[in-house]
Amino acid sequence: MSDAAIILAVENLTKSYGGVHAVRGVSFSLRAGEILALIGPNGAGKSTCFNMLNGQITPNDGRITLLGRDTTGRAPRAVWRMGVGRTFQITATFATMTVRENVQVALASYRSRLFDMWSSTRRFARDEADALLALVGMADYAERPCGELAYGDLKRLELAIALANSPKLLLMDEPTAGMAPRERIELMRLTARIARDRAIGVLFTEHDMDVVFEHSDRILVLNRGVLIAEGLPADVRRDPQVRAIYLGEGLVYDARHREEALP
Repeated sequence: MSDAAIILAVENLTKSYGGVHAVRGVSFSLRAGEILALIGPNGAGKSTCFNMLNGQITPNDGRITLLGRDTTGRAPRAVWRMGVGRTFQITATFATMTVRENVQVALASYRSRLFDMWSSTRRFARDEADALLALVGMADYAERPCGELAYGDLKRLELAIALANSPKLLLMDEPTAGMAPRERIELMRLTARIARDRAIGVLFTEHDMDVVFEHSDRILVLNRGVLIAEGLPADVRRDPQVRAIYLGEGLVYDARHREEALP
């Protein structure tokens, strides 16, 4: 992993609202094919940090570099066009359109061809849409309306849509929220495989610690806007600040991801 190219570099990222520091001096990097988790207690600044990377919030200070290009303060659509995909905690698809058509819309938007697409929706980039659906295991659902899908299938469709702009960086906000335990494992394994095959850097937020410790290569821990720990899952699990602040309820996950009382 150390030889892989740096996809994302964040330097001294800072955001304040009045006298409240939501994010203070956060710096980290993400390499191609790496799965990086961003965790922390409620109010730690995860969402603010995430939204600055995506362009939804403009930082007060700091720099965001994507593939060597400065994206700091750029609009979300501009960031997306530079190679950043995103999934959200709550899925958003066109319920009355088919699974394939939802992916076709994303492909058309990326190519600025939405106007052309509406006149020939079912033909536009059909093969590419089907290839993305096959990639996430949804090929057999291509003709089904999204409104008929189970929640876990919607999450896989959302991943296909996020891949429509051939991203080099994928931001995933609570990717397994609302999913059954087995579905969570399958989705994260699928994401990791795609990321490594396509050299995509993945940054995700997650409240499920089983998911975090099993599927991330490294973990970042925020508390009150400050990065308090960074490293391999085993190192973060042992970190005294993480144990005292993030796992303040007296629980820690062992190597098999079970909860145990702290000594």
